[in-house]
Amino acid sequence: LGRKNYHISALYVVDLQRFRAMGAGDQLRVVYSQLSRDPNSLANLDQDLPNYAQHQVPIFSLPQEWLWCETWCSDASKEKAKTIDLCNNPMTKEPKLDQARRIVSEWVELDESVTALEESCSG
Repeated sequence: LGRKNYHISALYVVDLQRFRAMGAGDQLRVVYSQLSRDPNSLANLDQDLPNYAQHQVPIFSLPQEWLWCETWCSDASKEKAKTIDLCNNPMTKEPKLDQARRIVSEWVELDESVTALEESCSG
């Protein structure tokens, strides 16, 4: 990465016209091809690919409220969150659905609504 920062995010805003004009898709495919030679490098591909390609395809971090994650964000900052990442917490190894029920207050109601809809469609 040289002097570039490593950006921790799985959320990106893309200017598609500029992205296409600079051939960014082709450049990302080249970097992906290089990274995929090492199976260990695929573990964090959503973060590693844009980070390792940032010399060709510039990236910038969004403000923290765009992607709130319990692992690295404070509980106080959650109310300003635009999106919530149910990221893996290596300390707890809590399953994603358990995280969703605990962190996202609307989750249980939404999940029950979807389950009811599925049942009505299949019945």
